[in-house]
Amino acid sequence: MTPAARLSAAIEILADIETRRRPAADALKDWGLSHRFAGSGDRAALAGLVYDMLRRRASARWLMEAETPRATLLGMLALQRGETPESLAGLFNSERFAPEPLTTHEQAALATRRLADAPPDVQADVPHWLWTSFEAAFGAGAVLEGQALAERAPVDLRVNTLKASREKLLAELEPLHAAVTPLSAWGLRVPLGPDGRSPAVQAEESFQKGWFEIQDEGSQLAGIIAAAKPGEQVLDLCAGGGGKTLEFAAAMENKGQIFATDSDKRRLAPIHERLSRAGARNVQVRTPRGALAIEDLDGHMDMVLVDAPCSGSGTWRRNPDAKWRLRPSSLADRQKDQAAVLKAGAKAVKPGGRLVFVTCSVLPEENDASVQAFLADHGDFKPAPLQALAKAADFPGFARFASSQGFGLQLSPNRSGTDGFFVSVLHRA
Repeated sequence: MTPAARLSAAIEILADIETRRRPAADALKDWGLSHRFAGSGDRAALAGLVYDMLRRRASARWLMEAETPRATLLGMLALQRGETPESLAGLFNSERFAPEPLTTHEQAALATRRLADAPPDVQADVPHWLWTSFEAAFGAGAVLEGQALAERAPVDLRVNTLKASREKLLAELEPLHAAVTPLSAWGLRVPLGPDGRSPAVQAEESFQKGWFEIQDEGSQLAGIIAAAKPGEQVLDLCAGGGGKTLEFAAAMENKGQIFATDSDKRRLAPIHERLSRAGARNVQVRTPRGALAIEDLDGHMDMVLVDAPCSGSGTWRRNPDAKWRLRPSSLADRQKDQAAVLKAGAKAVKPGGRLVFVTCSVLPEENDASVQAFLADHGDFKPAPLQALAKAADFPGFARFASSQGFGLQLSPNRSGTDGFFVSVLHRA
């Protein structure tokens, strides 16, 4: 495919996403199946175009003064990829498979409009209805946070210390230009390729040997703050594919017991293969049969992790289409889900134990507000002081990431260089 033909295809795919309100990954897959002439390089380039259009949808459309997929592509190419009116005119030329030429209005918009004149939510590429919440989370830094969430994310890896050291893995991945992560003592960061594509780290022999897992540094830090210790009894209540279960198994040196479960057994399915590859032997997976099978654990756990359902707003760098599909009703539903799973997790915490609440969200309604509501109904739980939490995790400066209401730590791309994660540790008397 020519570069201009890829642009036409990107416009077509975004139109499909918006018309049918479907995930970008599904639309890209269907387009590839119906256009089998497109090679892997074409499909990768199209994915990059479509995801970048979604990252910059609000700002691109404001720039072009139009609410169309074509305007989104034009604005993104100018804002994200530095294209000029002249270079865009060379691509939008109506030649075979190319988009129609630029209109007079499009040329004027590209030449005269500046993003600095746009409203703050547009500059930040945050849905307008969420802007008040976003500002409550980040204050004067809200625009910078939104812009950081509109960038592409790097590839972060967590070394599996059951099988390798970070130094050993760093040497193994030297051809990929891996470097240590700034905050996590278990992390490596692999830069994106010149074309913006993620390297195929899962094809590496060291991955097949179980030396590492793909895990954002923010997620790693949430696990570090939870501080699972050798010999403890731990419940991972919303384990999903098992990322933090694996992190805990390594931190616990395969000593003690981890119970991993999830309300959706389909999400739990990949955990078995991952545990085997990682050499994690202290994990008992409890696949639900209608209801969570954890009643026998009530009052016995040193630590319960609630990696709670949420909007996923902290992962917009990786899932930019999710921000535009989010609706107020779905946000309210997630808050109800959080209340239910926190209540279930609290029952399993023994006196003197801790309940660790984690979300991949940056919205206060899903973070501080959920913790505050839980504490109002559970007087035997108290939030850990942030300074003590930071010291226990061996991060003396970590308290600078305090959330807006102080019930936990809020990580984010602009603050910490990670995906957006909220972590609160609640101790039971």
